[in-house]
Amino acid sequence: MTRKARADAVGNREHLVATARAAFAADGVDLPMREVARRAGLAVATLYRHFPARTDLIGAALAEHVAACRAGMRTAESEPDAWLALSGAISWFAEHQIRAPGLNAALFGPHATVFREDRQAQSAALERLVTRAQRDNALRPGVSVADVRAALMAISSLRPARPEAIHRVLDLLLAGLRSPGVGGMPRTPGPARYN
Repeated sequence: MTRKARADAVGNREHLVATARAAFAADGVDLPMREVARRAGLAVATLYRHFPARTDLIGAALAEHVAACRAGMRTAESEPDAWLALSGAISWFAEHQIRAPGLNAALFGPHATVFREDRQAQSAALERLVTRAQRDNALRPGVSVADVRAALMAISSLRPARPEAIHRVLDLLLAGLRSPGVGGMPRTPGPARYN
């Protein structure tokens, strides 16, 4: 293979990954491979040459999103205030639902096996955040990890075209999870800036 052919192949792969990332964020990971190739302006054969299976393309397209999730959860766990840590992580998830709904769905949907280890690590981190919030009496009595997961599922089911609805549901969910008398709501959603 010539240097130019190798450069073209690398360029095509990067273009396919960027196109797939945008397409999955907008329309979900069930978008047909043929449609991804069409949006990229490349032949389907080119797509399959780089990504023989759908899971290969999903893995490449969502790798940055998953890395951002990892970093966000690490930031949440480093927050000393238990309520701000948990509410910040939930708020960050809600912001991702607005910006890239297909990516959140991919982490919960049938294609989540691509990121099995990441999903298990995120789940364990969420459990630690909830346990710490329970220990510090930041959560209402009886609120469990399952309840917090249900809140995340509720957020991921909302249409991103109505960000005000997502923010309103987020506020309601956080108010329902928070122990009475515990203050501190993230002014800027996301674990990067809690207060």
